[in-house]
Amino acid sequence: MKAIETRFLRVSAPVLTGFAFLLLLFGAAELARAAKGAGEPEVAPAGPGGARSLSLAPDLSFTDDSSRNFPIRGDNLGDARIASDRPTAIFFGTSHCWNTNREAERFVAVAGKMKDAVRFLVVDLDHASRDQKVLVSRFYRGYIPTLAILDSSGKVTYNRSGETASRRGDFAGLEELLRKAGAP
Repeated sequence: MKAIETRFLRVSAPVLTGFAFLLLLFGAAELARAAKGAGEPEVAPAGPGGARSLSLAPDLSFTDDSSRNFPIRGDNLGDARIASDRPTAIFFGTSHCWNTNREAERFVAVAGKMKDAVRFLVVDLDHASRDQKVLVSRFYRGYIPTLAILDSSGKVTYNRSGETASRRGDFAGLEELLRKAGAP
């Protein structure tokens, strides 16, 4: 049996070959993990899901940046899976932003009306879950609020920062964007 000798270690060829094979396997697994993490968001199975029971945080200001709370409360806020059978709306925001608060008000109101037809995802940029960071890297535009809307095939139909209306209480623009993505 041939052996490779070094100053500190004597290793036989079969051991070295096995070690090289393990390194190759580990490297391939790491590459696959890195590609998944840097690439596509996870797709959810068909059916309802996403953020649910959405409401506005108490004491939000719609005229200045004094609100310390993230504007949206609800269940399953850490979800980052896009829908496979319906449009997906993704809200990106932070606290201390009255524009975010006003768009959050629209998002919550429309989510209440369209919860069975659209998957709603909410990303607090200051506290994004590990899975949501894929959404941030793929869809966030660098300014708050940002809204991304995908149709049921995952194609982006809208992805912009800023508000979807110029006045508070106007939900028509957001509803129209969701209809264009396939919501009834």
